[in-house]
Amino acid sequence: MITATLTTITSLLERIAHREHLAPDEWLRVINEAPTEELQRLADELRHELHPDNVVSYVVDRNINYSNVCFSVCNFCAFYRKPGDKDGYVLSYEEIYEKVEEMIEIGGSGVLMQGGLNPDLPMEYYTGLLRELKQRYGIHLHCFSPTEIYGMAKTFGMTNEQVLHELKAAGLDSLPGGGGEILVDEIRRKRRTECNSQEWLDAMEAAHKIGLPTTATMMIGYGETLEQRLQHLEKLYHLQARTGGFISFIPWTFQPDNTPIGKVIPNRLSGEEYLRWLALGRLYLHNIKNVQVSWLTVGLADGRRGLHFGANDIGSTMIEENVISKAGANHKATEDMLVNVIIEEGFTPKKRKADYTRLS
Repeated sequence: MITATLTTITSLLERIAHREHLAPDEWLRVINEAPTEELQRLADELRHELHPDNVVSYVVDRNINYSNVCFSVCNFCAFYRKPGDKDGYVLSYEEIYEKVEEMIEIGGSGVLMQGGLNPDLPMEYYTGLLRELKQRYGIHLHCFSPTEIYGMAKTFGMTNEQVLHELKAAGLDSLPGGGGEILVDEIRRKRRTECNSQEWLDAMEAAHKIGLPTTATMMIGYGETLEQRLQHLEKLYHLQARTGGFISFIPWTFQPDNTPIGKVIPNRLSGEEYLRWLALGRLYLHNIKNVQVSWLTVGLADGRRGLHFGANDIGSTMIEENVISKAGANHKATEDMLVNVIIEEGFTPKKRKADYTRLS
């Protein structure tokens, strides 16, 4: 094998263009040394290869946070409340129905439902809610991150597979990738993340095994090293190679406001750095078909630029987002705004469901 020290950046980029999987030290050289315009060009070429119809998709859904009670104490989170906290809440079914009906009225296709690791909710709360939502509205249910699956398994003394089988039977259609952050235990321990990297991956693999598609995520800018970001991508790449269950990769940036570590890491990642990692993620994870740009954390200006850095999806209108917004992500967009951005950047907009099935 030719080592990175004997290789030029040009030759590394050529190998990426031929879909070779580089060694970690080679990827590190690429992110440190490759010109941004070259990363952009290669990522855009791969996007076109995977999506030759020039479509950029988006989704209209609602992010329902059914509870903020959580036994984890992640120090980058501004959303959670410990069990027993006076500000903790659990939404009733009726409150959730009202939110869903409001979402349907404006053309939404499903719900993204996530919450904390609430030790006081029975399994029947989750399964009963899914059954009712599916029977009443027939919508796509994109719910419960791997961290929540881990929390349910721990609380109920079940395996991931048992939890997921019950949720799927009740109507669950797909899993979001929340709780991934950076899948390296060194940084996860520092940030007091409840489940470790392998536990997150195990929950994802269990979902893939029973036919539940999932999204893969990465949160950057909360104190991790570049090497740790690459380790994260490597783990996603290998799981996808085994299962093929990831339908999308979504990188976003840490939002520091109101978080315990916000005083230590007060600054947001620059748009330029985000776009370089968006492009690198597109190239690294060439075995995942879709890449979504996180306009919610970087804003619509950099969100539209991301459509030329490998992203073929601009995500959701994010009706009622409560987790990242509490940490300072206050960007807003309507369906018309997202559609106009897509058209203005030279693409064809298509509305989709959370599993990337197109609706128009």
